[in-house]
Amino acid sequence: MLNNNRSYIVFVAMVASLGGLLFGYDTAVIAGAEQSIQLYLIDSLGLGSLVHGFTVSSALIGCILGALLSGLLSNKIGRRNTLVIAAILFFLSALGSAYPELIFFTMGEPSHALLATFNFYRIIGGVGVGLASAIAPVYISEMSPANIRGKMVIIYNMAVVFGQTVVYIVNWGIANGQTAAWINDTGWRLMFASELIPAALFFILLLFIPETPRYLALNHDYDKAYNILEKLNGSKQTARETLQDIKTSLETKTEKVGLLYYGKRVLIVGMTIAMLCQFIGINIILYYAPRIFESLGAGQSTAMLQTILVGAIGIVVSFIAIWLIERQGRKFLLMFGAAGCAICLSAVAILFFVGIEGVSTLIFILGFVAIFQMTWGPVAWVMVSEIFPNKIRGQAVAIAVMLLWTANWIASTTFPPLNDMFGPGAFLIYGLISTFAFFFMWKFVPETKNKSLEEIEEIWTGKKSDDLKNKIN
Repeated sequence: MLNNNRSYIVFVAMVASLGGLLFGYDTAVIAGAEQSIQLYLIDSLGLGSLVHGFTVSSALIGCILGALLSGLLSNKIGRRNTLVIAAILFFLSALGSAYPELIFFTMGEPSHALLATFNFYRIIGGVGVGLASAIAPVYISEMSPANIRGKMVIIYNMAVVFGQTVVYIVNWGIANGQTAAWINDTGWRLMFASELIPAALFFILLLFIPETPRYLALNHDYDKAYNILEKLNGSKQTARETLQDIKTSLETKTEKVGLLYYGKRVLIVGMTIAMLCQFIGINIILYYAPRIFESLGAGQSTAMLQTILVGAIGIVVSFIAIWLIERQGRKFLLMFGAAGCAICLSAVAILFFVGIEGVSTLIFILGFVAIFQMTWGPVAWVMVSEIFPNKIRGQAVAIAVMLLWTANWIASTTFPPLNDMFGPGAFLIYGLISTFAFFFMWKFVPETKNKSLEEIEEIWTGKKSDDLKNKIN
């Protein structure tokens, strides 16, 4: 049975993870609606696949902006208050994306202005995603003791996958049994509007969790920081020791903790992990899953059900990740995941080139999803949330997550034309990127399991003895 402090840690982690659920919900809702959006706002205006790709991925522009702003906001107003702003943006985006005509006070014919308004609201939601995706893992990481930090951050990733799965089910439920005309006129609107409920819940629950002790210490509010640490650790002595470690890390000379100083190694590692997490190609599957499955021979309804299977697999294997993260470590899981993704993605492309499609291709696609969601999906977020020093964590994570969303936007926008040119053969590109990820992890990334955030900082600064440095190998 969990003791009181463990229960409290799980509670605050689950509340913060609702930001992950909305992240998954908001980014994946487009999967069920994108073909209706194409008919309603793209084809009706005589626009092509490039505009279609931009519209599907327009939220990612907001993700980039939100991630960029997250460092400034989280340091100025706090981690929790930044998440509150994200919740508000999720709510506004859900309403505006469902009924972009509201800004014109009319339900008139599709127009370029209406398309621009729809993309505006999707970008607003993307800003919320960018804020939540950068700050929720940081919040959880800063609230969790070292021995369970990986598991707690994985709760966030599970929430992302759960949000994606829930919206797949919601999309299928809305479309099931309905005519194509109804879906293209009304159904897609309900898909976006369904996000209003989790967005409102996220906002309300955020009012019941505190600010992180490391942010409070950064702003010299040591009494509140100590009280929260005592509640988290269940021990006054541990709270005092942890607070002293935090103070020591924050009192390091400014020139030793500047972005340029750490950028020589830790920033490059963090940024590269973040970008590889997206260039491997998981969101190609998530955003375009129904279309991909239809191209492999499935009917529209069957394609929707297979999309739900994609989400369900992600949830199941996330439990495996929780079990492995503190046993095998971050580095092993990322290397294993990169190798597995490379094999599955390359197999999809090879099967296409030799003219074999159907069940065999589906098996490798689902295998890729399972491996990614067990390794890179959760573990990359764990690494990005914990490897940066206390004094620059907000800004550094903001930069890494901004690059993550930039990579996501590039991959999602370029997939439609690549798919037009090569079909499933385009997956070979992502297989090669996965191969690069394996060698990058092997050569440049240290192990961070079972280390406090302050001990991880010592890995990069080299302040500890050779004995500690040897532990990273």
